[in-house]
Amino acid sequence: MTRFLQGTTQPLSQTYRLALLDLDGVVYRGKNPIGHAADSIRAAEQTGMTVEYTTNNSSRFQHVVAEQLRGFGLDVEPWQVITSAVVAARMVARHVEPGSSVLVLGAEHLRDEVSKAGLRIAEAAQDNPQAVIQGWYPDLAWHELAEASYAVERGAAYFVTNRDLTIPRELGIAPGCGSLIQAVINATGVQPVASAGKPESAMYDEARLLAARDGEEPVAKQACLAIGDRLDTDIEAGNRGGYDSLAVLTGVTNPHELMTAPAHLRPTFIVPDLRGLNEAQCAPIRSDDGSWICTDAGNAADDAAGNAAKAWIHANVLHVSDSGNINALRAACCLAWEYADSGEDIASIALPDFAGTKALCR
Repeated sequence: MTRFLQGTTQPLSQTYRLALLDLDGVVYRGKNPIGHAADSIRAAEQTGMTVEYTTNNSSRFQHVVAEQLRGFGLDVEPWQVITSAVVAARMVARHVEPGSSVLVLGAEHLRDEVSKAGLRIAEAAQDNPQAVIQGWYPDLAWHELAEASYAVERGAAYFVTNRDLTIPRELGIAPGCGSLIQAVINATGVQPVASAGKPESAMYDEARLLAARDGEEPVAKQACLAIGDRLDTDIEAGNRGGYDSLAVLTGVTNPHELMTAPAHLRPTFIVPDLRGLNEAQCAPIRSDDGSWICTDAGNAADDAAGNAAKAWIHANVLHVSDSGNINALRAACCLAWEYADSGEDIASIALPDFAGTKALCR
């Protein structure tokens, strides 16, 4: 049964207790802050929401990320930053014996986390490491990929921090960790034992545990909201782990990808940017004629009360009432998902052009 977009009667920041917030494409793009993100996070925290920053980037220390976020005007402690290096080191430590040697391909942050986990750093395949852990960092060299391949061929367990094929940078989209992992896979024919990063749900699970301060019980899953810009990492991780999720349009994902998303990549909510974190969300409603309507008023019949929008299919075209309206995108997504899940080919119908994400930002 299709799970459609959901609605809330209160702002998301009051509906959920813990935000599991992605960074790249959500809070910043490289060194540059994303519009409205910092103000929206501060407003959410003022309502009592706890924010943890979950990132597949394994190259930077937690305190460095926290310092950058403080530069945007956010009050962030290093423990609030959950990197894939933190999760990966904990994951490998559970897989091998204490004190085992590990060949690390990554920045100092990853090496530091591996050492903190009680493991020894191997410098080359000739050291016969029990495991290899590969992360992303901009200075990764060919000879490091070769050493990892040699170690994996010798039987070392192969772990990775994340499998993101791309990463948003200041100048555009660049190759991510997943693209570099493929080089080792191609050389060895061996797939990683596990990935610490999203789309695995391990990062969200670890974040819940690490957020429990002073012996507190971890926040229940149903009170956590996974927030991200990528369907194939942030949103899929939420779905795999049983977390509700919020997709923002400030990073990689675009309206077309949302409308054509398979079930395992569909979010619970969609917003243009993080201002939506402090807003109640409308649930699109199916009409008797098969169209879908979404209105801020929460009442499909009361068009005059809010920002209503409609989506319908006619002559193999999915139409919307306003291609610059976020509610139209929400309605269009529900209609497209229903169409696809009924066994129809979504590629057989023409989808609306929402003229880029800027048109949807209020």
